[in-house]
Amino acid sequence: MNWQTREIAPGLYLVATPLGNARDITLRALDLLASADVLAAEDTRSLRRLLDIHGVALGDRPLVAYHDHSGANVRARLMAALTDGKSVVYASEAGTPLVSDPGFDLVRAALEAGVPCTTAPGPTAAIAGLTLSGLPSDRFLFAGFLPNASGKRKKALAELADVPATLIFYESPKRLGAMLRDAAEVLGAERDAVVCRELTKKFEERCAGSLADLSLRYGTETPKGEIVVLIDRGEGAVADQADIDAALRAALDHMSVKDAARDIATKFGVPRREAYQRAMALDES
Repeated sequence: MNWQTREIAPGLYLVATPLGNARDITLRALDLLASADVLAAEDTRSLRRLLDIHGVALGDRPLVAYHDHSGANVRARLMAALTDGKSVVYASEAGTPLVSDPGFDLVRAALEAGVPCTTAPGPTAAIAGLTLSGLPSDRFLFAGFLPNASGKRKKALAELADVPATLIFYESPKRLGAMLRDAAEVLGAERDAVVCRELTKKFEERCAGSLADLSLRYGTETPKGEIVVLIDRGEGAVADQADIDAALRAALDHMSVKDAARDIATKFGVPRREAYQRAMALDES
């Protein structure tokens, strides 16, 4: 079928594209891709294939490559179209723009110029992995890609060790084994984790186990494809009631009871209600 154009308002539209399965695209995303005055993409070849699959004609509309190496000239070209009252769609190669993908500088420039910006939400590998992981999903932290060098990677992992939330990372297949080995050393060998690979694609894979088990498996195996690593939450900082009370008193010097309780609950990994009740008692004493 050929997708029909619709009238859309001028502005910047961030369009999420499928992770792998081309049918995982929204009708609104197809409307925008068919109707925008200018299309910009992290990978123009990938977007052309997506347009062809869904019968969206490019016609004589510009298709501009915008990625980490594009530079200010390409951004200036897109900003000129936006300030001239045109509609511009930006799509990353796969998933949601700006989630470990380029586009931040373009969006910031558009917002600063007063250009209307909106999003057509859709697939994100981090969220797709979280829903399949079986790990707690009520609180999570997306940490993107870790540093390449082992020393810097271990330092980054140490900063996240006590975060009371499921940790989500993107990782390169070539570095996966080393990343899991460092994570086992820093976060604990028995900590539960899940590796999700090629989400929504033909060879989708979910592999769960301890960090020790996974580091052993992927230490000798270099998988292919896009990878999301999810690691179970930390236990939070270990502290007795005296430490928590001291931290609450210090926070109450410059915060409201509510804000102090939230801050200390996060820092020490205690229930927020418990921290709030204790902050109330200390504030009244």
